[in-house]
Amino acid sequence: MNPPPPPRPSQSTPPPAPAPSARAQDHAAVVPPPPPTAATPVSARPASTIEQMVRDAHARHASDIHIRVGDLPRFRIRGEMTQPRDQPTVTPELFEHYLHEILTPHQREVFARDKELDTAIFYPGFLRCRVNCFESLNGGAMVLRLISLDVPSLEGLGLPWVLSDLVMRPQGLILVTGPTGSGKSTTLAAMIRHLNENGSRHIVTIEDPIEYVHTSQRCLISQREVGLHTLEFQHALRSVLREDPDVILIGEMRDRVTVDTALKAAQTGHLVLGTLHTRNAIGALNRLLNIYTPDEQTAMRIQITESLIAVVAQQLVSTTDGRRTAVHEILINTPAMADYLLKGEETEAFQLMEIDSTEGMQIMNQALCELVLLGKISPDEAVRASFDAGDLRRRVRNEGFDPSRTSNRQFEEGNLGHYNPV
Repeated sequence: MNPPPPPRPSQSTPPPAPAPSARAQDHAAVVPPPPPTAATPVSARPASTIEQMVRDAHARHASDIHIRVGDLPRFRIRGEMTQPRDQPTVTPELFEHYLHEILTPHQREVFARDKELDTAIFYPGFLRCRVNCFESLNGGAMVLRLISLDVPSLEGLGLPWVLSDLVMRPQGLILVTGPTGSGKSTTLAAMIRHLNENGSRHIVTIEDPIEYVHTSQRCLISQREVGLHTLEFQHALRSVLREDPDVILIGEMRDRVTVDTALKAAQTGHLVLGTLHTRNAIGALNRLLNIYTPDEQTAMRIQITESLIAVVAQQLVSTTDGRRTAVHEILINTPAMADYLLKGEETEAFQLMEIDSTEGMQIMNQALCELVLLGKISPDEAVRASFDAGDLRRRVRNEGFDPSRTSNRQFEEGNLGHYNPV
C-alpha cells in the first residue's frame, strides 16, 4: 500500500488553524487563498516533491532553488549555484506534478495563459517561499526564494546603526539599492520591524509578492500583495494615499508613475521606503532622473533632493566563517549633501560621504576595509566587491586610512555615478 500524500502548502499565507499560538494567529490573519483542492492520485505522485526539495535546500542553507525541465534542480548557496546529486532530472511530467503541488487551478490557468506567474507558498511553522514560474527554451521553469518566518532585526543582521534612526523619521524618501539578490528586501524588513517595535504608525506595504509577514505590534501594518489583494500595482499605488498611511513601503521604484507617487507621498507628510537596482548611492539619484525627459530633469532634481532622506546601497559578500554579510554605502541628505546634489557636484558629494562619518555616511571601500581588518571577509573577497580595488588596497595597507583622501576621484558622465580614480 502506498503511503498517504504529504500535506500541501497553502498559497502565500496559511488558513487559520484551530487554537494556534499567537504568532500563528498573526500569520493566519493575512487571509490567504485556499490551498489547491484537486488532489493528485496517490499512484501518480512522484518520488520528489517541492516540499521535500525546500526542506533539503533549507538544511543546506540555500537561498534559492532553480527548477527547469530537462535539468537537475540547483540550489544557490552562498551566492554560488550548486547541483545536489540526490535530486532527479526534471521531466515535463515531473514539472507538471510540481505545478499541481504548489498552484491552485486558477493559478495554473494564469500561468498557461501568461507564460509566467509570481506567487508565494507557506509551510506552517517552517518558512515561506517566493515563487516565480516561467517558460524557457527547454520548457517550464521556476525559481523559489526561501524566506524565514522570523522577521530579522537590524542588530541580528549587523546593519549600520544609522538605519534605526532613518526609519524613525516622520517623512521623506529612503532608498535601498543594490543588484538583484543583494538582500534589499531583508534590510527593509528589518527596518520595518524596528519601526514596528518602537513607533506608533500605520504602515502600508505593496509587495509582489509578500515576502516577510509582519505582525502588528506598536504599529498597525497593512500588507497588500499584487494579484491577491490588488489586481494591479498601479491601482494599489493610486489608492494608498487614501488609506491613512504614515509609512508606505512601495518596493521597487520601477517606472514614472511609481516615482511620482513616492515623491508626492514623501512631500505630503509620509515616510516612503523603496528600492532601486543601482550599485552605489549617488547612482540612485541619476537613475530616478533618467526616468524623466531632459527638459523635466532640472525640476525633478529639486523635488527628489527635497524629498530624499537617505540612500543605502548594499551588496552581499562571503565571510570567512562560511556565511554572507551585507556591506553598505550610505548617503545621508544633510544640508551640505543636498547642496551638492542640487548642483550636480557628484565628486564633492562622494567626498562628503567619505569624511562625514558622524552623520553615519560611508563609502563602500570604508565598509569593506573595516570588514577585512576585523577578519570577517578575506582581502580577495573585498577586492571582488570593490568599485576601486586600488583605493581599497591602500586603505587596508594603512589600516583604514587613505592618505590620498580620494580627493582626485571623478565621476564619468552618464555612468550612474560609478567612480574611477584619475
